[in-house]
Amino acid sequence: MVNLLAPVGQLFGGTDMNSILFNVVLYIVMFAVIILFNQRMQLITYQRNVERAVQRLQEMSEKSREEALNGLKPFAEGKVDTRASVNDFLEFFAIDPVSLDPFGVLGRLEHILDNRRERSKMFVTQIAPKADRVTRENMEDVLEAAAAINIIFKVVRHYLLLGKKTKSLMIFVQLDMQLPMIMQQAEAYYSAQKTFAAGKPIGDGLGPLVASKLMIGQLKIPIAEEVVYSEVDIANRKVYVLKAEGPGGVVGKPGEGVKELVEKLEGKVNRIFMIDAALKLEGEKIGEVVEGVGAAIGDPGPEKFKIEDVAVKYKIPIDAIICKMSLEDALTTIKKEVVEASDVIVEKIKKAIQERTKEGDVVVVAGIGNTMGVSQ
Repeated sequence: MVNLLAPVGQLFGGTDMNSILFNVVLYIVMFAVIILFNQRMQLITYQRNVERAVQRLQEMSEKSREEALNGLKPFAEGKVDTRASVNDFLEFFAIDPVSLDPFGVLGRLEHILDNRRERSKMFVTQIAPKADRVTRENMEDVLEAAAAINIIFKVVRHYLLLGKKTKSLMIFVQLDMQLPMIMQQAEAYYSAQKTFAAGKPIGDGLGPLVASKLMIGQLKIPIAEEVVYSEVDIANRKVYVLKAEGPGGVVGKPGEGVKELVEKLEGKVNRIFMIDAALKLEGEKIGEVVEGVGAAIGDPGPEKFKIEDVAVKYKIPIDAIICKMSLEDALTTIKKEVVEASDVIVEKIKKAIQERTKEGDVVVVAGIGNTMGVSQ
C-alpha cells in the first residue's frame, strides 16, 4: 500500500526512519483529536439540524397566526383587539381527566372535550360576530391548525434550548431522528390552514361525501349535535344514512347519532356500516379502499365507545370501509383519487347491503369525518 504521508516526512529532510516516526506521531495526534472532539463535532452537527427545523417551525407558526388574524378581521368589531385575543387563544389548553381509576373516564373525557369545543365556539362568536355559521365553523378549524403548529414549534424549541443548556448529545440525537416526522406533520397543518379558510372539501371529508351521495334528494333530520340523517331505500332495505351537518367544518357527534338512531329504532337494526378516511402506510396508494370490521372513527374515545356499546347491547355487526390517504391528503383539498374512491365505496356499500342483509332489514350507514364543503 502506498504511504501517502511519506512525502510529508521528506519535506522536512528526514530519512526513512524520520518519516516513519513522523507518520506515527501524526496518526496518534489525529486519533487523539477524533477521540477528544468527535462527540463535540456530532453535537454541533445535530444541533444545526434542529436549529434549522426550529427556524422553519417558527416561520410557519408566525405565518399561520397571521393567516388566522386575516381571516377573522373582516368579521370582527372595530373595538376588539383581535391580535391579542388570537394570541391568547392559541395558548388555550385542555387537561386530560385522571385515568388511574378508569371507571367513567370516557364520560369525563367527553365532558372536557365538550367544554373545549364550547369555549372554541364562544371565542369565534365573540371575536367575529359578523360571520355566519359556516364561516365560524371553518374559522374554528383555522385556529385549531394554527394552535397545532404553535405547540409543535414550542415543544421542539424547548428541547433545542434544553439540549444547548445541558450540552446533551442524546437530546439532539433523539430529536434529530424524529424531525422528519415532526416536520411532515407541521407542514400538513400549515398547508391545511389555507384550505380551511377557503372552506373547501378536504380528504377527511370522504365519509360525509359518501353519505351525501346516498342522501341526495331525501329529507334531512337532526339526530345529535351537528349530525343529521336521512332514510333511503337500497334493494328493499330501509337504510338510515347519517353524517355531520355541513357545509361548515364540523365533525359533530356521530357516535351519539348512531346510538340515538339505534335506540330510536328499538334496537331493530341488522347491520351498521361505517365509512372513514384512514392514514396510509408509506408505499400504499392514496385512494385505496379497504374493508374490515369495527367502529371506524378517529375520535379520542367517547364517540367510538358509544357505537361499540350500542352494537354490543343489541348484537349488531359493524362493517368498516376506509379510504387510505396521508395526513396531508386528509387535511388539504380533497384529491381526485379520494373523490373517485367515494364512488367506489358507494357501490361497495350497495353490494354489501344486498349480500349481508335480506329484504326488509334495517341498516345504518355512518359517514365519519369533517364535512367542510360537503353539504347534505
